[in-house]
Amino acid sequence: MARRRETNVFSLSFLDIMSCGFGAVILIYITINHGTETSGVQVDAETMAEVKKIEAVIETETENQVTLKNSLALVDEQIESTDRNIAEIIKSIEQLTLEITTNRDLSTTDVDEIEALKAELKVLQEEAETLSASIDAAEEQGQSLRAVTGEGDRQYLTGLNMGGRHILVLLDASTSMLDQTIVNIIRRRNLSPAEQRSSEKWQRGLRTVEWITANMPATARFQIVTFAEAATAVDQTSDGRWLSAETPQALENALNQLADLTPNGGSNLHAAFGAIENLDPLPDNVFLITDGLPTQGVRPAKGSLVSARDRLQHFTDALTTLNLTVPINVILLPMEGDPVASPSFWRLAQITGGAFLSPARDWP
Repeated sequence: MARRRETNVFSLSFLDIMSCGFGAVILIYITINHGTETSGVQVDAETMAEVKKIEAVIETETENQVTLKNSLALVDEQIESTDRNIAEIIKSIEQLTLEITTNRDLSTTDVDEIEALKAELKVLQEEAETLSASIDAAEEQGQSLRAVTGEGDRQYLTGLNMGGRHILVLLDASTSMLDQTIVNIIRRRNLSPAEQRSSEKWQRGLRTVEWITANMPATARFQIVTFAEAATAVDQTSDGRWLSAETPQALENALNQLADLTPNGGSNLHAAFGAIENLDPLPDNVFLITDGLPTQGVRPAKGSLVSARDRLQHFTDALTTLNLTVPINVILLPMEGDPVASPSFWRLAQITGGAFLSPARDWP
């Protein structure tokens, strides 16, 4: 009888299956163990929220800081602009204060000058009332160096002091001496030299010089100087030296040369006052014959037009060069458009101890 084969449950196939299953279990265990491993650092949700909140605040403050910097720069610019405006306003206030003070001083000076003129006029009226209305013509002729006869042989009360040992006559020979009006001056300037010399105003200036020289003392020494843009002695042969009134020919030659002179150019008082300083010895009596404020200064004018303010400034500048110890008698033959000339030259005569005269058109 055949033998039955024994069944062994632990065969090779069974062992393989078991090994595979056991390995799978181990593998699953290892995988599950690593997946559930956690780090040691744990994050708190509340702390994270606070961090986010602080970061937001920091970002907001950073933006605010940039805005403040921009605002600060604008404020700085406004402060600088305000400082400049304040400085300009302060400067304007100072200028206005100076002008107000100057105007106040000028107003006070004008009032004082008017009062002084009134007092002087009163004195002259009192003197005129005491003078005799008639004068012996022969006696007057004996006191004069030359016979000067006008219409009616009239005698004028001038207030001029004709004395002195050294007498200087300054005659304005600028273009404005051609006429009283600007229009006629321009018209006459285009005429021939002979027609210019025959103008009524210029002939009046020549007669004034002749009247002065006829009434100065016979023992005096004299000099006649014309001035426009420069000053020149009429008698070129004298070379600026004093001439003797006791020599009739010297006076006659000077007046003849003056008659041949044609007015031309601007008026420069710096040159006229410089002629005073060039004489040796200095004159003790000066007669200034002019028609208005100067149009020229130390430096030549830049333009063809000279304003009234510029003319007054030229006059003021010329006064700073003048020796105030020399009396200056002013004979003004005024022209239109120069209202400041009369008070200015009156002041010049007053401060130097001279006299001021603005005579009628038929004088002398």
